Amino acid sequence: MDPTALFLSRIQFGFTISFHIIFPAFTIGLAAWLTVLEAMHLRTGRPVYQSLFEFWLKIFGVAFGLGVVSGIVMAFQFGTNWSVLSKMSGPIQGPLLSFETFWAFTLEAGFFGVLIFGRKRVPPWFYLFSTAMVALGTTLSAFWIMTNNSWMQVPVGYVVQNSDFVPNDWTKIIFNSVVWSRFPHMVLAAYLTGAFCVAATGAWYLLRGEYRAEARVMPRMGLGLAAVLIPIQLVFGHFVGDYVHDYQPAKFAAIEGRWHDEQPAGEVLFALPDPASETNRYEIKIPILGSIIGSMSLTSKEVGLTDFPPQDRPPVLIPFATFRIMVGCGLIMLAIAWLGSYLSVRHRLERSRFVLWSIFLSFPLPFIAILTGWYTAEVGRQPWVVYGLLRTADAVTPFLTAPAARSSCSAQFTCSSVHLFLRHLLHLPAPARWPLTIFG
Repeated sequence: MDPTALFLSRIQFGFTISFHIIFPAFTIGLAAWLTVLEAMHLRTGRPVYQSLFEFWLKIFGVAFGLGVVSGIVMAFQFGTNWSVLSKMSGPIQGPLLSFETFWAFTLEAGFFGVLIFGRKRVPPWFYLFSTAMVALGTTLSAFWIMTNNSWMQVPVGYVVQNSDFVPNDWTKIIFNSVVWSRFPHMVLAAYLTGAFCVAATGAWYLLRGEYRAEARVMPRMGLGLAAVLIPIQLVFGHFVGDYVHDYQPAKFAAIEGRWHDEQPAGEVLFALPDPASETNRYEIKIPILGSIIGSMSLTSKEVGLTDFPPQDRPPVLIPFATFRIMVGCGLIMLAIAWLGSYLSVRHRLERSRFVLWSIFLSFPLPFIAILTGWYTAEVGRQPWVVYGLLRTADAVTPFLTAPAARSSCSAQFTCSSVHLFLRHLLHLPAPARWPLTIFG
């Protein structure tokens, strides 16, 4: 195994998934928003809902296409860069990814054709049904992907045969308790992404004094949904933390920045972890809170990173920092959602330009939160690609060379750069130009 090839393969996979995940994270929430708009239009007959539907359908189509293309690139990497992982976990990951294709992608892609071409060709009730099926398909896609990733995080329901992981109980794999905390956490994050992007778009048009009827609806509905969902998201985030605490104690210790056992444990709010000295610099800590968060106890003993051999510890700085960025984004979004919703109910939102600018500038926050949460989960899992069973260094294609990996990385980065450059050359109609330049 060439260390340079391993490093480049990890960089390439990290780049690919970072680029890919922003599109399904956006389209899952947006598909649900489109369903609500179509239902509201059928119920009330107000043209503003159909106008918003047609506007956001175009954006959904672009994001959906980009998500498909970037997802295909990810699939190729399993065969080219991670053939050992593909071989050993293929009996489990292969069916799960196939379910995602045949159950989810076929559903959303098929009915998406109705949304594009069928407005005047099918009855209104069937058009609404098609919109709901697209939303269901995007959600099912997230479910199968999270089931697959959750198995890599906490492997269950398998036996080892000829060095391969073979399923012996699909119910344990699919109904793993880890799945049912991580999947809602991801779906809620996607809904919040859609909600804030919708609210930010409405805020932008209110600031410019354009499309006022549509602009008033978007912040009201987007922020109202976010105000309700963020507290629920915090609860599911705690459930995810519980599984990390119980099944991946080294990751939990890295996230907490805890080097040594503590009883009771404090909660590190800010620090600069120093792996060389196994201490934290510039540490700000709240006593006892770490035990409360970790075990819901005032006296529990919480393990530190020094309980694990150095080769089994994750890189500390990345999960420690990304977790705090994720939580910080969530708290800022909560404040904006509650304040904006309050002003909207009191019919004062349009007069507060400061709040409108805050809403507009908040659109990157859910994307940042999703990316940093994903980095926390994946980097914190290291050095394992299948936790406790297969190390990342052993999962890479054994004959992959550094020049081959370098060529693949260069080609992918070049194509991504050309893609972004071409997007900026597009001269889109005024109502669509602003959101598309943000999401692409």
